[in-house]
Amino acid sequence: MIKKILPSILLFAALTYLLPFVCLLLPAGASGSAGFAPAASAPPDTGGGAAGLWNGLGQPDEPSPAAPESGNGSDGAAAPEAAGLAQLEIQLWDEGAGRLLRVPVEEYLIGVMAAEMPPSWPDEALMAQAVAAHSYVLSQREQAGAALEGGWLAVDPARRQGFLTDEVLRSYWGDAYEENHARLAALAAQVKDELVLYDGAPAAACYHAISCGATEASQNVWAEALPYLQGVDSPLDLTSPDYEKAVTYTPQQMYDALSLGCPGLDLSGAPNSWFGEVRYTGAGYVAEQQVGGAAVSGLALRAALGLRSACFTVDYADGVFTVTTRGYGHGVGMSQYGANALALTGKTHAEILSFYYPGTTLGTA
Repeated sequence: MIKKILPSILLFAALTYLLPFVCLLLPAGASGSAGFAPAASAPPDTGGGAAGLWNGLGQPDEPSPAAPESGNGSDGAAAPEAAGLAQLEIQLWDEGAGRLLRVPVEEYLIGVMAAEMPPSWPDEALMAQAVAAHSYVLSQREQAGAALEGGWLAVDPARRQGFLTDEVLRSYWGDAYEENHARLAALAAQVKDELVLYDGAPAAACYHAISCGATEASQNVWAEALPYLQGVDSPLDLTSPDYEKAVTYTPQQMYDALSLGCPGLDLSGAPNSWFGEVRYTGAGYVAEQQVGGAAVSGLALRAALGLRSACFTVDYADGVFTVTTRGYGHGVGMSQYGANALALTGKTHAEILSFYYPGTTLGTA
């Protein structure tokens, strides 16, 4: 089955790859993320706003960013009422179809687990994903803009982004539908009332595919510094077969990408002089790098060059640029691969969530 669908999945990933970020040129010494404000309505890089996506075959698709909008609990979305949380309908804006979806909680959890992790991953990892996504979407209820037509989060089931409808799951899984659906439904039933809470409110429990070995602080990617999104060491991510990837560019390709993505740079010198000093964030992502005489944010370079991560190095030798990235996604919140690795060591979903969102509690409705 895998061999039959793999070419289609790879073609899909290639056609739908997005360059999600906006170019930002910074004066020397400025913060590498100052002024960067992605749309809160974007589907998860995701968590609907902050997460990494997996294509169901164990390979990550490129995440799409969205900033966590909730504050520190007292400033965030109001906590759901204790009674009837499992009966609450999740409101999602289907960008591909241009329609509002009203989805029962358990159906949402099945669809988000299927969209975000391979169904073969351990139960505890899948349940951690379900609780994180549930918490995130509830944290966005009061934050969603009018552009979502009443939706709390933007998804695109047809492109397998953020949430998969039952129709898409039947097509996607084929003969494995009944088995996979029954398994995820059983897991959803176990955690349908659980939420990651901060100060009693649903936390903006962002997630991504693979960290660089440590998760990133929210203010280095978006504008807001959330106390439970200040980064943790995630060394098991280094064991991922997709942890490190390299891509090459000719000087002309690099010139074109930088000119289009970050206009105004002085690239008149020799190619080996284009890239200079780098400043890193505490987690090891590029905060900014000197390029063409200006300080450019790592996020802007990631966008301009179409990189998997803002943790990268640029080398020039023998007439070729080699850019090596580590990790996959924005790096904030829970690493999905890290959750998988922790589950394999025997950690429960509660322990995984507590690890990646320090200072939060796991509450039940």
